[in-house]
Amino acid sequence: MNLTVERPSAAVSCPGHDGRIVAVCISAGGVPKRPVSVANVTLRGIAGDHHAHEKHNRHDRAVSLFDVETLRQLVQEGFSLEPGTAGENLTVEGLHVQRLPPGPLLQIGELLLRLEQPRKPCYVLDAIDPALKDAICGRCGYMASVLRGGTIRAGMLVQRVEDPTLMQLSENPAEAPENEDG
Repeated sequence: MNLTVERPSAAVSCPGHDGRIVAVCISAGGVPKRPVSVANVTLRGIAGDHHAHEKHNRHDRAVSLFDVETLRQLVQEGFSLEPGTAGENLTVEGLHVQRLPPGPLLQIGELLLRLEQPRKPCYVLDAIDPALKDAICGRCGYMASVLRGGTIRAGMLVQRVEDPTLMQLSENPAEAPENEDG
């Protein structure tokens, strides 16, 4: 995947949408995660994505998001990064997840995510650059739970939703449909 992270995309200015997916990334465990063209997402996370540490296998850490705008800043600061390098599953544009509080729901096609907690830098980033873990502190993205699974790919639009029916799903995640397609 040849992705230029230096210039913003005009696709983000779509009325009624807050952002778009730049890349969907997975790995066999650890970093970097590599972009895939399409992925299935279940309540457990993105199919084919595995974690190097058991502590990451939790419902509230099923999917990680990272702003491409922050990625661009880090590239300008001299770090050799591209989508997935910092361990995120979804590189997003126009959403500015780092500025959001815990709790908002994000709809991406049929997929429904709930932002749970800001990501914290992990020592595995030392393999990319020993200074990255400190440089990325406070702007490492967000962890999310999956309330409704679905298929995801780069270019899909992301919308914050405030539908009371969907809010009930976030209050009762055990009642959310699994949507296991594979």
